[in-house]
Amino acid sequence: MAEQSLPVVAEGAATEDGPASGQGISRRALLGTAGATGLVLGAAGGAVGYAAAPAGATPLTSVGSDEVMFHGKHQPGITDGLQARGHLVAFDLAAGAGRKEAAALLRRWSETARRLMAGEATGSHDTDVARDAGPSSLTLTFGFGHGFFSRTGLEKQRPVALDPLPDFSSDQLDKARSNGDLWVQIGADDALVAFHALRAVQKDAGSAAKVRWQMNGFNRTPGATAHPMTARNLMGQLDGTRNPKPGESDFAQRVFVPESGTPAWMANGSYAVVRRIRMLLDDWEKLSLGTQEAVIGRRKANGAALSGGTETTAMDLEKTDAKGDLLVPVNAHARITRPDQNGGAAILRRPFSYHDGIDADGAPDAGLLFVCWQADPLRGFVPLQRKLDRGDALSQYIRHESSGLFAVPGGAAEGEYVGQRLLEG
Repeated sequence: MAEQSLPVVAEGAATEDGPASGQGISRRALLGTAGATGLVLGAAGGAVGYAAAPAGATPLTSVGSDEVMFHGKHQPGITDGLQARGHLVAFDLAAGAGRKEAAALLRRWSETARRLMAGEATGSHDTDVARDAGPSSLTLTFGFGHGFFSRTGLEKQRPVALDPLPDFSSDQLDKARSNGDLWVQIGADDALVAFHALRAVQKDAGSAAKVRWQMNGFNRTPGATAHPMTARNLMGQLDGTRNPKPGESDFAQRVFVPESGTPAWMANGSYAVVRRIRMLLDDWEKLSLGTQEAVIGRRKANGAALSGGTETTAMDLEKTDAKGDLLVPVNAHARITRPDQNGGAAILRRPFSYHDGIDADGAPDAGLLFVCWQADPLRGFVPLQRKLDRGDALSQYIRHESSGLFAVPGGAAEGEYVGQRLLEG
C-alpha cells in the first residue's frame, strides 16, 4: 500500500514465504532426515531440542524446520521475511536496577534467544509449550529506549538519533502503551513457538524489569498462497510493494548504522520506530472499490499503480485520463510516500496486523503494528510522517494510538550478548 515509506500501511518487508536476506537458513535438508536418524538438537546440559523426532516419526515440515541464526553482523528480525505470528513487548527497569542488572538481563535474554531460535529448550525450567515444534523461523530482537540510558548511568552513550519523536497532528497516543526502557520483538511462523519465546523473555526479566506494554500481531502463514506474493493488510491492500530490498546498492546505508558511525556501540545496528495504528475498518469498508483505490493510488486486486502496468511497474505521477485528471490523485497515499517526493527518505517496514476484539460500539479494534527500520529516524520516519500529516488521503481512515523509538544495536558475535559493547564498554 505504501509506496516507499508508509508509517501506516507498510508495503511489506519481503515475501512471507522466505527471508529477505541471507540471515535466514533453511534446515529442511537437515531436519528432513530427523525421523530416520532420531536427530536431537539439544545443547550441552541436557536441553532437549524441540526439533528432535524419534525413529519412525514424521519429520518436520519446511515451516517448522526453518531456522534463523541468532549470531551475526545484524540482529535477526530486521531483514528476515514476514512471520505468521508476532509479539512486541516493552519493559521498564525496576526501581534500583541499573547497569549491572541490565547487563545480566541482556546476557540472559541473548542466551535464551540463541537456544530458542535453534529449536532448543530454554533449560531445566522450560514450560514445554513448544516441545513438539521446530524453530519455525523464530527471531528475537532487542532494543533500548530513551529512558534506558539515564536509568543505567549511560547518558553520554545515548545516540542523538534516539531523541524523542516530534508530535504529529494524527497522533492520539496512549502514553501507557508507548516507549519503554527496553523493547523486544518476537516473530515466528508458529503461534505456540512465538508464545513460548514471549513467556521465556518475561520470565527471564525476573526482578530486573517489568512489562510496560505488550502487543500481539499476525501475518499470512507461509504457504497459504499458491505462490510467494506480497502480503495484504487488514484493509485488503497489498502491503510491501516498494519496500527497500537487501540487494539494492543503498539498502545498508538506509537501514543500518555504518561501522564508522556514532556512537561506536551502535555499529551495524538500526533504529526501530514502533506505532500501533488503528484502522477505522467500518468507515473504510463503506467506500466503493474505486474510492479505496484512489485513496491508496493502487489497484486493490494486484497492487498495480493507477497509472498502469503491474505491481512492480514504476508509478507515472504525471499520467492523466481523458479528462486531464491525474490517474494517481495528488493526495494518494502511494504518491505522498514515494522517496522521490520526500528528498529520498526511505524506511524498511516490517509490520504485523493486529485484532484486539470489538469495542462497545461494535467497531473492531484492529489495524497495524507498524515497525520500521532506518539508520537515522530523523532522515527516515520523521520527514515521511510530517509529509503524511500535510494531506494524506488515508489519514481519515487510521489513528496512531501508541508510539516508541528504540536503538537496536548490531548483532552479537559468538560468545557475546546483545548490547555488550554498550554495557561493558
